Amino acid sequence: MASECNSNTGQSLKIKFTKLFINGQFVDSISGKLFETRDPRTGDVITKVAEGDKEDVDLAVKAARQAFDHGPWPRMSGYERGRIMLKLADLIEEHIEELATIDTLDGGKLLSNGKQIDIPSCSSLLRYYAGAADKIHGETLKMSGQFQAYTLKEPIGVVGHITPWNFPSGIFFMKVAPALAAGCTMIIKPAEQTPLSALFYAHLAKQAGIPDGVLNVVTGFGPTAGAALASHMDVDKVSFTGSTEVGRLVMEAAAKSNLKAVSLELGGKSPLLIFNDADVDMAVDLARIAVFFNKGEVCVAGSRVYVQEGIYDDFVKKAVESAENWVVGDPFDPQVHQGPQVDKEQFEKVLRYIDMGKREGATLVTGGKPCGQKGYYIEPTIFKDVKEDMKIAQDEIFGPVMSLIKFKTTEEAIEKANNTKYGLAAGIVTNDLNIANRVSRSIRSGIIWINCYLATSWDCPFGGYKMSGFGREMGLQGLDKYLQVKSVVTPIYDSPWL
Repeated sequence: MASECNSNTGQSLKIKFTKLFINGQFVDSISGKLFETRDPRTGDVITKVAEGDKEDVDLAVKAARQAFDHGPWPRMSGYERGRIMLKLADLIEEHIEELATIDTLDGGKLLSNGKQIDIPSCSSLLRYYAGAADKIHGETLKMSGQFQAYTLKEPIGVVGHITPWNFPSGIFFMKVAPALAAGCTMIIKPAEQTPLSALFYAHLAKQAGIPDGVLNVVTGFGPTAGAALASHMDVDKVSFTGSTEVGRLVMEAAAKSNLKAVSLELGGKSPLLIFNDADVDMAVDLARIAVFFNKGEVCVAGSRVYVQEGIYDDFVKKAVESAENWVVGDPFDPQVHQGPQVDKEQFEKVLRYIDMGKREGATLVTGGKPCGQKGYYIEPTIFKDVKEDMKIAQDEIFGPVMSLIKFKTTEEAIEKANNTKYGLAAGIVTNDLNIANRVSRSIRSGIIWINCYLATSWDCPFGGYKMSGFGREMGLQGLDKYLQVKSVVTPIYDSPWL
């Protein structure tokens, strides 16, 4: 039995913003070039968008530099910046339906999730960091010798944000909100697959009162616009979320240019460890969400599912039943659980990995095929009898593919979990507090979920170990990366005490 696949509803939307946003204005690219953005439900063109290149990035950086060096934004009090950010949060809430529809049309994301989770979280991120904007404090230091000192936390300057296509709204504000609170100015290069919502947010930022030049959006491609941003001599920091391969290129460009600060949130191949004492039904539900949520296009997807041998067979049976009840179809349909992969390239990549899993000797127990007559839909797919050295157990697939692996002991589970170049996330399902404590301290990942998965929030820092990158998004740590610490020292003469 294959997962149900619903047909498209034919939902449409008038697209309002398709030009670059530079220095407070929507403008054509200098070259006049356009590129197509497509609806993954059908592969049809939604609209054409301005294709920014190096010259456009230069203009955007010039505007951001002017706004930082001479404009009001970094010179406002944190309280004043926070008030404008709160206005932007309110405007986003007024446009939830339209923004969620854009991300569904452009990226194949579930409209229900967009309205309930993705877009509201953008407002929440803005409000969280708006509240932090007037609480950026340094320290008073008691130095040895006849000196006193204090530290200042200053905005790092002009920031380049390069965002991915899997969460085009949420990750936009994971980066933009703390950078705004810090007093930075910025250029955002959204993924070419999902450029539309970023341009809408630029429009709302202007309405909210963010000064011209503070927030600029240059749509275009990674090897051109993204590379120009990463290598620009007048950009002080670049924040990138995407693949590990491109993360290397961003670091290289930063090093070869002006040694700008870099933060990277990269790939993952996260383990989900399920122990014998776990509630199997709960574990199956968590595994389904961990792997199939957002059609598997999640950097923290728990796609390596390790199940202890005592419950392995029962888990496999129930996981298959659960996957076959997972409805694949039009993301505008509220009954659907999984929409299409973002584009043809990603669709074909996932199918290649499924074929590779079969050829490597893993046992396909459900799914594994395209779904529907058109568009980029793939059935939720489960392999069992997966070995550690198989590609499907090592590589980030970024699709609805679950690899099931059996383990015997806690020691073995820890060793297997750490047997990866990545270190973004991990999950543990157990009722034994000692196991939970030991394993959570033994796995080298930036976030560990115990008896839950994908539990994220604007007040909980998020980021990777190893080749999953460095730097943290969200929480107060997400603000710190847009600040520099300056020490100010003065002598003390004839003080009665030191």
